[in-house]
Amino acid sequence: FGSSFVFCLVVYVPQLVHSMAETFAFNADIQQLMSLIINTFYSNKEVFLRELISNASDALDKIRYESITDPEKVEAQPDFFIKIVPDKTNNTLTIEDSGIGMTKNELVNNLGTIAKSGTKAFMEAMAAGGDMSMIGQFGVGFYSAYLVSDKVRVISKSNDDEQYVWESAAGGSFTVVKDEEQVHGEVKRGTKIVCFLKEDQTEFLEERRLKDLVKKHSEFIGFPIELYVEKSSEKEVTDSEDEEEEKKEEEGDEPKIE
Repeated sequence: FGSSFVFCLVVYVPQLVHSMAETFAFNADIQQLMSLIINTFYSNKEVFLRELISNASDALDKIRYESITDPEKVEAQPDFFIKIVPDKTNNTLTIEDSGIGMTKNELVNNLGTIAKSGTKAFMEAMAAGGDMSMIGQFGVGFYSAYLVSDKVRVISKSNDDEQYVWESAAGGSFTVVKDEEQVHGEVKRGTKIVCFLKEDQTEFLEERRLKDLVKKHSEFIGFPIELYVEKSSEKEVTDSEDEEEEKKEEEGDEPKIE
């Protein structure tokens, strides 16, 4: 009877697991630009891939240049690469780079609230009979993703900030949130652009089409481009092999690099 028991009542107060997504309005010029891209009938939609590969290459150039004087800047991800990952199940095409990445503020400013001087200039060039393929020359090539996408999600990680997600289905606004769930995995440094393709743009998930485009648009790119291809194989399985095959299937879901 000499010992005493202390009962602790632990009251769990649930915390908000998700960071609250902040919503931002696109700058008026950018909104106009996106409207032009979405509503213009333009058959040569493949330029979006050239632009996103070119932007990835620029981001890699920047981190490579910074790493010359400060080698620690590439410690988190020493490899320089561009990856293109089609996903027929989710109807997405992802373009990933291990470049310089963007901080939260850079995502907000660079992708929506501050219009570059080229934004208006490009629209003026289009009004004067210019071609959509000129978009990259005006520094607004990112928005060409909306030629083929209903929605675009950008996951980015800079050395100077945590991992953030930018997302927009156009419509005048975009959201930015800290990436705590990491649905698209951890980005050590760099940017993943996930294009949620329009129903009639699934050609950009086809292996042959992507191979041709990557070959065509990588001529002047100084970094390796890895195109992931989805492989599926069928074979008859006996009952005794079922379990083993299931395990293999679980492991085999990852796209293979070619």
